[in-house]
Amino acid sequence: MNNFQPFHGVITMINDFWIDETGKDAGCYKLMSVENRYGNLVNFVVGPTTYFVNHVMVTLGDIVTGFYDANAPTVLIFPPQFRAIVMAKDSPYQNVKVDYFNNNLVSNDNNLKLNIAPWTQIILENGQLFTKSPTNRNLIVIYGVTTRSIPAQTSPYKIIVMC
Repeated sequence: MNNFQPFHGVITMINDFWIDETGKDAGCYKLMSVENRYGNLVNFVVGPTTYFVNHVMVTLGDIVTGFYDANAPTVLIFPPQFRAIVMAKDSPYQNVKVDYFNNNLVSNDNNLKLNIAPWTQIILENGQLFTKSPTNRNLIVIYGVTTRSIPAQTSPYKIIVMC
């Protein structure tokens, strides 16, 4: 099971990233450095399969949250380097959570419970309508306000199912 972890900060660098010596995929991968407010730095490897919430383009100085799988193998270097699974650019009145949601639509970390509303859009990563139940799946959830309960509850704007 994936263990999605977020890292939130400002993009300080974007460069091309070479994944092999042939250069066959040159330009297809980027290395994005993100620095949080405490001065901690993380490098994200952003590839063709990295999902950008709302399909936005990010640039230097943008405030973003990168989500990576903390259970995935990684090289022991500084700054840490993770493969970005999802990238979300900060936007007012919009929160993003990436996690596994169980049969009650409670996140794996037990911090968020989803209440599906009639206006909640449930789609696949390719933008197509998802017609089955979103329970027991990895989800990208875009939402606004939450309750102050434990877990917090929300009626999300959009749910993207990660198949």
